[in-house]
Amino acid sequence: MFKNTLDNKRYYTLNCFYRKKFKNKVFKVPLDAHMSCPNKKNGVGCIYCEDNSKANITDRNKSIEEQFLENIKILEKKWPNSYYIPYFQAGTNTYANVDELKKLFEKLLDYPKVVGLSIATRCDCLNNDVLDYLSDLNKRTFLTIEMGLQSSNDETLKLINRGHTKEDFVLGVKKLKDRNIFVCAHIINGLINDNIDDMVNTAKLLNDIDVDAVKIHMLYIAKGTKLDSLYKSKPFHILSKEEYTNIVIKQLEYLNEDIVVERITGDPIKDTLVEPTWLLKKFCVLNDIDKEMVNRNTYQGKCVK
Repeated sequence: MFKNTLDNKRYYTLNCFYRKKFKNKVFKVPLDAHMSCPNKKNGVGCIYCEDNSKANITDRNKSIEEQFLENIKILEKKWPNSYYIPYFQAGTNTYANVDELKKLFEKLLDYPKVVGLSIATRCDCLNNDVLDYLSDLNKRTFLTIEMGLQSSNDETLKLINRGHTKEDFVLGVKKLKDRNIFVCAHIINGLINDNIDDMVNTAKLLNDIDVDAVKIHMLYIAKGTKLDSLYKSKPFHILSKEEYTNIVIKQLEYLNEDIVVERITGDPIKDTLVEPTWLLKKFCVLNDIDKEMVNRNTYQGKCVK
């Protein structure tokens, strides 16, 4: 049935993957290096992008090392023997020259119990110098590169002002996979213009291009974003919790069983969230997905031929 399971989940969780790989509890520690984004050069960026949306970062005004140490101090109170992966989460973290990147990344590699690095970036920020450096990092630690695809529908990518095409993303993944780097793709359900078939096709694309992991998000509207303005002027359909649950399960059914599901819903900030408010109850969403998968007697990879 489903081979990659832990805690009665019917999909391949990040916790399960880390337990298998490191034989220990591992935490990704979110960090903000104050990196910019090439897609914001025109002053807009992605229409859903919320500046300063760093819900899991303790204090973005502190140095990288201070952020890291403050986070693990909290974690070690409950999990004193855990391992850590510094996660450069905010912004586009290869949007700089290699010397600057080295100053950011190298200082954390020698900390006790650090077993890897996770770096969030974009498919259009992988020049040859950066790729050479990432390849070197990958030989010294467990490196994950996270990149947003969001949708495999190019018309949708234009509507959200993503700044790249599906093929740009596919090429970016190929460059990383050619260097044996672990790749995590981000996708968003409920985007304007995407129907259920589009969202399932996005999951299927991840199989075709051999990504290693995925983060599944629900589109949410944050105050002050371009998406917020659009919603106020012409309200569009926001997925219900039931619709989202159904779509995620369909995506999982068509997702290769060996792709790690790092995230299956998002974490909006309550004070800036416009819609959908049901997303604030994260554990209810997770539980609904788990229960419905049992009800349907289904699991990740069920429909993969």
